[in-house]
Amino acid sequence: MALREGSIPEKTFSGTGVVAGIAYAPVVWASHVAIEVSTESDPSLSGEREIEYEKQRVADAANAVADRLIARAQHASGAASEVLAANAQLARDKGWIKEAGKNVAKGVRAEGAAQLATNKFVGMFEKLGGRQAERVTDLKDICARILAELTGRPEPGVPEFAEPSVLAAADLAPADTAGLDAESVRAIVTEFGGPTSHTSIIARQLGIPCVVAASGLSGIEPGSTVLVDGAAGTIELGADPDEATARAEADAVLREKAAAWTGPAALADGTPVDLLANVQDGATARAAAEGPAQGIGLFRTELAFLDRSSEPTVDEQAEMYGEVLDAFPGAKVVTRTLDAGSDKPVKFAGLPDEDNPALGVRGLRIDSLDRGLLDRQLDGLAKAAERLESGRQAWVMAPMVATVTEAKDFAARCRERNLSPGIMIEIPAAAINIDKFLPIVDFVSIGTNDLTQYTMAADRMSPHLAELTDPWQPAVLGLIARVAEGAQEYEREHSRTVPVGVCGEAAADPFLAVALLGMGVSSLSAAAAAVPFVGAQLAAVSPQICAEAARLALAADTAKEAKKSVIELVSSS
Repeated sequence: MALREGSIPEKTFSGTGVVAGIAYAPVVWASHVAIEVSTESDPSLSGEREIEYEKQRVADAANAVADRLIARAQHASGAASEVLAANAQLARDKGWIKEAGKNVAKGVRAEGAAQLATNKFVGMFEKLGGRQAERVTDLKDICARILAELTGRPEPGVPEFAEPSVLAAADLAPADTAGLDAESVRAIVTEFGGPTSHTSIIARQLGIPCVVAASGLSGIEPGSTVLVDGAAGTIELGADPDEATARAEADAVLREKAAAWTGPAALADGTPVDLLANVQDGATARAAAEGPAQGIGLFRTELAFLDRSSEPTVDEQAEMYGEVLDAFPGAKVVTRTLDAGSDKPVKFAGLPDEDNPALGVRGLRIDSLDRGLLDRQLDGLAKAAERLESGRQAWVMAPMVATVTEAKDFAARCRERNLSPGIMIEIPAAAINIDKFLPIVDFVSIGTNDLTQYTMAADRMSPHLAELTDPWQPAVLGLIARVAEGAQEYEREHSRTVPVGVCGEAAADPFLAVALLGMGVSSLSAAAAAVPFVGAQLAAVSPQICAEAARLALAADTAKEAKKSVIELVSSS
């Protein structure tokens, strides 16, 4: 290979592109300096008072880390807030603290006791697999923060940037990604992770080009300039500087268009599009209302409960829900009932310990443990809805619906309270039997994150299964199309419209959004930061292009082929 003078060998690393965009900048590696601690017994640690003191040091350090994570969660929004709050609960895990205490009782100082407890839980999580295994990165990160607290060292994290750069890492913990500055971070590239990992979700929220699961990245030296293509999923080392700079500048122009796009959403011929925002509370709803989102397609109620040890009263819930409704007066606001369980351990939900919580009691299934929990939430929503103008109903949907019986029961309880009932389509059983659900509900919303995970039988956080958990997978797209076509057929036969929305991360992909509309999806809901990018892209395409994009995506044999064909079509239109 002939090299340009002063150049470095050309090499392209391929991964899974999760946020479209081009960046050309030097690489900064996220590093977590390992804090070496002794895990051996200390003969001098013997007195009961001293042992209790060391135990308390562990507990205090864990609580201090958890408090900082909660504080950051309260100042973050969307997915960033969600993952920070979830990790705060992990830091306070009673089982971990108890295990560390056992190690102290054996004569190990607090630092070593914390490390040994983490080692044990990491081994347990990896053995269990599923959602537990996906949290190993989080657990190690929390341990590093606790050790820093115990030893008086700075908390680990992403280094300060001297200039706008590409952030590279083996993997990034939620606490790292949640605080990123989109002005400094031109792109994110990781060796591990998947399309619905915490890194990917937050990168979409921030609008930062992102490629995950790119093996071999560790061979890139810090300071090397790379060309990142978030749509193609490539990181190019040794790219021609002039060509790379031109591509990055052209992408910047597209981003300027997105920044200038003010809505309302419509296709190039003026066909209106229902483009909504995902929120978690009144603050994020008000922030979304300041942008071009036309309403709320997903209000994640459980995120407001993650730091609570007791259930909010009906009045407290009504006030909370009312703030979100008030942010979009007269607009569509879709509230999802409590989606606790799995990676969102709401304390007061009475969730059991399970070997595979992603396939266990979560979402609507909590109703089997405490039926009153959902009834009180619906009461709170109904009370909040009293402030709506006459004739309007609040839209409410249940997560993790698998059977017609569940849908009928939920719809009846909503209608008793004058709430408009809907269901999430995230379990393949619901997508396959969509014709049986449509007569029961007023609307459906497809949650592509879990639908992809369950369709492909692949943990969406597994770094080894990133290709399988890509929402561009033809099998997943086929189920989405089946739901949309089923709703269209139902409307023709019964003269009754049942809107079909997409509120998973797929709706934040501007190219996939084009194909989804072509399949017949009637609304898209994404992180507020992603709305301008999607809206600007939709404004540049016609209904015919959307239909052709859907055809190409559904005809593809692989996720990469589906994405490539749609990007080429849209880019040339």
